[in-house]
Amino acid sequence: MSTKIKVVLLSLLCIMLLALSAFYFMSHETVVLYPQGMVGVKERDLIVTVSILMLIVVIPVFILMLFFAWKYRENNDKARHEPDWEHNHIAEMCWWGVPLVIIVILAILCWQSSHELSPFKPIGKEGERLKVQVVALDWKWLFIYPEEGIAVINLLTIPENVPIEFEITADAPMNSFWIPALGGQIYAMPGMRSKLYLIANKQGTFRGASANISGKGFSGMNFNTVATSKEEYQNWVRIVQSSGRGLSFSDYQNELVKPSSYAPVQLFSLQDRELFERIIDQYMAHTK
Repeated sequence: MSTKIKVVLLSLLCIMLLALSAFYFMSHETVVLYPQGMVGVKERDLIVTVSILMLIVVIPVFILMLFFAWKYRENNDKARHEPDWEHNHIAEMCWWGVPLVIIVILAILCWQSSHELSPFKPIGKEGERLKVQVVALDWKWLFIYPEEGIAVINLLTIPENVPIEFEITADAPMNSFWIPALGGQIYAMPGMRSKLYLIANKQGTFRGASANISGKGFSGMNFNTVATSKEEYQNWVRIVQSSGRGLSFSDYQNELVKPSSYAPVQLFSLQDRELFERIIDQYMAHTK
């Protein structure tokens, strides 16, 4: 097979891969790139900006790599090799100056976004936020609404355009709480309290998941996040409050802590409003 045919076949393969990649992204909704909340939008914009900045270097490097491979191929007798660029100031400015400028810009973006998108940075005012306490179990999620006096397994319901203050812990191996459409993940660890602030700016049902392998039931550790209007949210709270099934700390220890996979949604009326604190307190050293 001649060199020209090889080059043509390689070029067609590259074009085919690019076309297939474009088709995939056009036909499949990549949740992270189509966020439904303010935090997710800022994170998406950061990903896109950083990717474009990196492509400023990556694309020319690959183009030049293919160009030099073609120009200086073995059977090209017309190509001239002139290695006398040691003191070419324009070339030096290009391959040192451009990456340096990009690194400086990335450093500034990194500094600003680290503070702006900190998971511990509150959204909205104190009285405007809804508090939801999250417990990662084997292999399910427990959502406690201390202000409403309710708790739910594997279903998170929140009002639209209301900042959510998550307090997150685990009563099982370390896990990771993630709602891709709303924002980034944060770890849930036994005996520790993490915080995360998110907001849903649109109504809808969004997938929530564990982003940390935690055992054989990990694949089924998913939940739906339902963002509704404030009126629908209040109606839902009343339904859960009147569900008739109470949840105390002893009920929690006797039933919910037991490992279970693909657990169905369960609704509880909260009998112990300090349940979240007592779950964390199990791991504290007590002195007499």
